[in-house]
Amino acid sequence: MRKEARFWEALEGGKVKCLLCPRSCTLNTGQRGFCRVRANLDGVLYAVGYGETVSLAMDPMEKKPLYHFYPGSYILSLGCNGCNLACLFCQNWQISQSDVPTTYVSPERLVELAVKHRSIGLCFTYSEPLIWFEYILDAAKVGRPRGLKMVLVTNGIINPEPLGELLPWIDAMNVDLKSMNPDFYRKLSLGPFRDTVLHTIEEAHKAGVWVEVTNLVIPGHNDSKEELEELVDWLSALSPSIPVHFSRFFPHYRLNDVPPTPVGTLAMAWEMARKKLEYVYVGNVWNPQWATTYCPDCGKTLIVREGYSQPRINLKNGSCPSCGRAIPVVM
Repeated sequence: MRKEARFWEALEGGKVKCLLCPRSCTLNTGQRGFCRVRANLDGVLYAVGYGETVSLAMDPMEKKPLYHFYPGSYILSLGCNGCNLACLFCQNWQISQSDVPTTYVSPERLVELAVKHRSIGLCFTYSEPLIWFEYILDAAKVGRPRGLKMVLVTNGIINPEPLGELLPWIDAMNVDLKSMNPDFYRKLSLGPFRDTVLHTIEEAHKAGVWVEVTNLVIPGHNDSKEELEELVDWLSALSPSIPVHFSRFFPHYRLNDVPPTPVGTLAMAWEMARKKLEYVYVGNVWNPQWATTYCPDCGKTLIVREGYSQPRINLKNGSCPSCGRAIPVVM
């Protein structure tokens, strides 16, 4: 399935320039962009991956991870081939960096599936959803009137204008902030786009989208205390209530010579971040303490998570039952 893309301009000689993300791919006729799902067909830019789905599943919200957005709910999740980054450590490289067979799912069919399976909404994830811009927007326009929530798990790399058009249709996002060091993005993700990611987080938070942030901690690359502190300082200045998830790295794809993240490094990050951020979590390691939500004021245990089992929620009218502190949990 293909659909004429949004955000592009025609150039001389039948070339086109994609304006969806800061890569600004300039394409001759027949060429695809870096993301592989946008192509110049006879001088017109098309979203050639429109609705072409590689995976469709009901996932727990905690898997995204989103810990403060409808905890304990399940959401219909799907993804496409392609990505506008090429991370050496990609966990889903089979679909982000190569093509696997797809099945076309129309926005209308997608919404019907979500309603049938009593999903809280639609989550666009697995590879990079922002390159699916037209499809997400169309699905949101069909799904929102049916009461479905729209969720993105994203690298945050999109230009300001399309971001501004998309945000009013999005309810929650988990944004992967890979590093505060621009060189990390250049060398390990093949794209100098750190500032774009920061802008996306800022604008989504400002627009009232529920935002959580994930940082994959990779030994020798972004795990110094100084860099982790820089991330925490930036996020706390935006809002200390934005949850952050430090995730344990395991060797994968082209980064096989780096060992798993030491648990001690994750403990350091958790302890350090909690001095300035109210909700700090650690993923990819079994430690219920690091997955538990505590009251920032009195320390009361509020939400207990053990893997993807149903969380135990101890809130009273959205507040701590012990001290009355309002807790930002969308339910």
